[in-house]
Amino acid sequence: MNSKQITQLLKSVQDGGVAVEDAVAQLKDLDYTDLGHSRIDNHRELRTRCPEVIFCEGKTVQQVYDIIKHMLGRGCNVLGTRATEEMFEAARGLSDKMEYNRIARTISVKTHDVESPETTIAIVCAGTSDLPVSEEAAITAEFLGNKVERVFDVGVAGIHRLYGSLDVIRSARVVVVVAGMEGALPSVVGGLVDKPVIAVPTSVGYGACFNGISALLGMLTSCASGITVVNIDNGFGAGYAASMINML
Repeated sequence: MNSKQITQLLKSVQDGGVAVEDAVAQLKDLDYTDLGHSRIDNHRELRTRCPEVIFCEGKTVQQVYDIIKHMLGRGCNVLGTRATEEMFEAARGLSDKMEYNRIARTISVKTHDVESPETTIAIVCAGTSDLPVSEEAAITAEFLGNKVERVFDVGVAGIHRLYGSLDVIRSARVVVVVAGMEGALPSVVGGLVDKPVIAVPTSVGYGACFNGISALLGMLTSCASGITVVNIDNGFGAGYAASMINML
């Protein structure tokens, strides 16, 4: 349940439309539900404005199906990350609103609208190879109710491409910058904007990039101020953090 649903339930009790016993029955499983293989945090949306997000990697198709079915049964919006098409095909019959993004590898279902601020989040990525992580960040931010502007393939090897989109980037309230290889793009963007920059290192690159560690270290040691860094390939974490800032 979210705060809106609980408010409606309490008003119904107050008005006599719902018996106290029935309200207690609805609230009985408010904290969590044990599915055997997973314990679903039913209380999370009430605490944080966002329901529990399903990290699908490592889970079986049946486990993902069970979790989505339970969450939809409680009227939750659903987001699954690192999901396979097999997981989507197994679950798609649960809702005609279910969508699968093949680039981001996300499953999403919007059962109800959420608060949407007027300000935007800009998702900037260095190269087309970074798109899976960039799209995961964008889908996450949109799922949480944000307007997103995508600025893709503007890496430092052709920095002139970035200048053509500076007006879009500067108009955003938060900027997520995704880059692999040496991870230089966040430093450049950080020196050009007066907004928070969330840097996302990706595992894209040749051997000496050490599967994203070189980009991670480059971003952590950036000389540009106002940059924070999330984990390697963590587009979800960047999109979520950007949403929290944009919702303030």
